[in-house]
Amino acid sequence: MTEVLFYQLQRQPLERVLPGLIVRSLERGWRVAVQGAGDERIRALDDLLWTYSDESFLPHGLASQADAADQPVVLAADEGNPNRANIRFLIDNVAEPQDIGSYERIVVLFDGRFEQSLLSAREQWKRCRDAGHAITYWQQTAEGRWEKKA
Repeated sequence: MTEVLFYQLQRQPLERVLPGLIVRSLERGWRVAVQGAGDERIRALDDLLWTYSDESFLPHGLASQADAADQPVVLAADEGNPNRANIRFLIDNVAEPQDIGSYERIVVLFDGRFEQSLLSAREQWKRCRDAGHAITYWQQTAEGRWEKKA
């Protein structure tokens, strides 16, 4: 059974939250996949992971590249798991993958300020719950920390 975590962004944008979550995943020894909606979004994430911090960067590659299997983090605009990721981050209202059971964890990041994002997350919640996955819901506090709500 795959653990599915829903993170509702409210205080900080995805670009500030995602790198930290990836770092924590890598610290656990996990391989990571991030799926966004479209090639333009993936290129923006590619730039972000190289430049998000003055002190560091996140080594990664694109799922479309020949060496994707060797990358600790892969960015993708579609399904597939070329680097055998343990965890998959879903952004931009991307639906859970067909092979959801092949991951230890799926993380759905959605912007709580937008109705379409809320509706999409609710639909995913229901599908994942009905499929028997362990699901939790996390919300940002005023300080930017994560608080488990369900």
